[in-house]
Amino acid sequence: MVSQEQRRRQLAREKFLRQQQRRTAARRKARMRNAVIASVLGVVLVGSLALYTTGTLRDDGENTAAGASASPSAEPSKAPDPCEKPAEGKVEELQFDKEPPMKIDESAKYTMTLDTTCGEISVALDAKGAPHTVNSFEFLAGKGYFDHTKCHRLTTQGIYVLQCGDPTGTGSGGPGYELKDENLKSDALKKDTYPTGTVAMANAGPNTNGSQFFLVYQDSPLPPNYTPFGKLDDKSMAVLEKIAKAGESTGMGDGAPNATVVLDKATVTKS
Repeated sequence: MVSQEQRRRQLAREKFLRQQQRRTAARRKARMRNAVIASVLGVVLVGSLALYTTGTLRDDGENTAAGASASPSAEPSKAPDPCEKPAEGKVEELQFDKEPPMKIDESAKYTMTLDTTCGEISVALDAKGAPHTVNSFEFLAGKGYFDHTKCHRLTTQGIYVLQCGDPTGTGSGGPGYELKDENLKSDALKKDTYPTGTVAMANAGPNTNGSQFFLVYQDSPLPPNYTPFGKLDDKSMAVLEKIAKAGESTGMGDGAPNATVVLDKATVTKS
């Protein structure tokens, strides 16, 4: 016959075994949970890298090149600045309530000239394919909106562009109004590539074009989501390539250009 003391010890042992089983099961669940978390983190990192290499372009302050590869082991060394000091003057952060009224002649030729610290950049504007965009640039340039502004972003991996047109220099600025997308069915954008020499609008999604634009210095794989509105000539391409050669500040393919790229003056002329 089992004594009361033996019965008490047996119940205590069974209770201990049940506790051990619960602890083992909890550890197993924790390991599985951690494995899942690690797997999800891996997917997030891979997804972020994919976004980085495709180089989504935004003008709302979010990095259109979200995510990154492993941090460099040492601070990247900067190439010499190939550009001159900016002209005297300050940025006028102008804001407007609505898109300017249409005034351009869509059948005429328009040229945007950017007098930059790195050399003159000339853009042959496509008034027929992107009339509202060209009209906006003619209006903003006439107001001095772009004068003394910095080109704030250079991308050197995945896509190859210099981004300008933000008076705040942060990637979040704009004129106060937004334009609809234009010219996205241009033959130049076939095969989801923006060809070398293209000038196009940065945006934060469909029909959110403001004042920020990018200049393509090497064929860049991008979907046709960014209004192309101009082309660079050979002389301008040489200036752009000089800027690109100096690299960007992070050493990771997407950051502020090492070159001091300032638009001293922007003008749009009709011929």
